Amino acid sequence: MSGKVAIIASNNGVFDAYKVFNIATAAASMDQEVAVFFTFEGLNLIHKQANKTLPMPEGKERFAEGFANANVPSIPEMVEMAQGLGVRLIGCQMTMDVMGLTADDFIENVEVGGAVTFLQFAKNADVSLTF
Repeated sequence: MSGKVAIIASNNGVFDAYKVFNIATAAASMDQEVAVFFTFEGLNLIHKQANKTLPMPEGKERFAEGFANANVPSIPEMVEMAQGLGVRLIGCQMTMDVMGLTADDFIENVEVGGAVTFLQFAKNADVSLTF
């Protein structure tokens, strides 16, 4: 086993963000090597501004209070935790180009790369997930 977890984040809802960062931080805390590839709307999860106001699924607004009452960290806090645990955060260069974004639009320490960058990591992963 390689001890690698490869995650693709292609959606921008708060539920998807929690799934991505919960799995990534859990795996990293178990000494797994983790990389997350953010593409299309998933780029919002690492965007300096957008990751603070990710959309809640329609009809699920009641969960916002539940997250607060359960002391669940915010998405920016989850991102910081992931980075602190050594999770690689890779922003999709092609999607950034299509959307007119640059590395400056994202939080610090985001690696910019293409599909090949992610696939080189993921080719030997024990776990591969897409959200």
